Amino acid sequence: MKTILHTDETQIEEIIHKCDICFVGMADTDGTPYVIPMNFGYRDKTVYLHSAQEGRSISILERNPNVCITFSTDHELVFQHPEVACSYRMRSKSVIGWGVVEYEEDFDKKTEALNLIMKHYSDKEFTYGKPAVDNVKIWKVKLSDVCAKEFGAPHKK
Repeated sequence: MKTILHTDETQIEEIIHKCDICFVGMADTDGTPYVIPMNFGYRDKTVYLHSAQEGRSISILERNPNVCITFSTDHELVFQHPEVACSYRMRSKSVIGWGVVEYEEDFDKKTEALNLIMKHYSDKEFTYGKPAVDNVKIWKVKLSDVCAKEFGAPHKK
C-alpha cells in the first residue's frame, strides 16, 4: 500500500466537500495546541466556520489567528495479509490547509456565510433572525497552503 500526493484542485475540493466536519488546530502563544471539530462551508479556497462570540478558541485566535484545518474522509481498514499486524492500515483521503482566521462582521456577509455552511449539509433554504446573525461569530479562513494525500492506496499491478 502506498501514499499518493494529490495536487489537482478538483480532487482536493472533492475530498473537502465529502467531509461532514473539519478539525481546526490552533496554538496559544505559549505553544499549547488546541484542536476542535467544526461544521464548515467551503468556496473558492476559503473555509467558513461559525461559533459563539467568545470562548477558549476565540481567546486563542485573538492572540494567534493562524490555524491548520484538517479534512479526512473515506476511512476503511485494509490489509495486505490478515495474519500480519503491520500490514494493516487505514485507507483514507485527507486535506490539510493553513490560513489566518478573519472574522466577518457585516450582517449580509455573515448571512451569506451561514447559507454556505448550511448548503454543505442540506439543500433546504434557511432564514435567520437578526439576533441569531448578530450573536454568531463567523470565521473566514482563506487557505494559503494546502496538502492532499490518499493513504493506503493499493499498488498498481
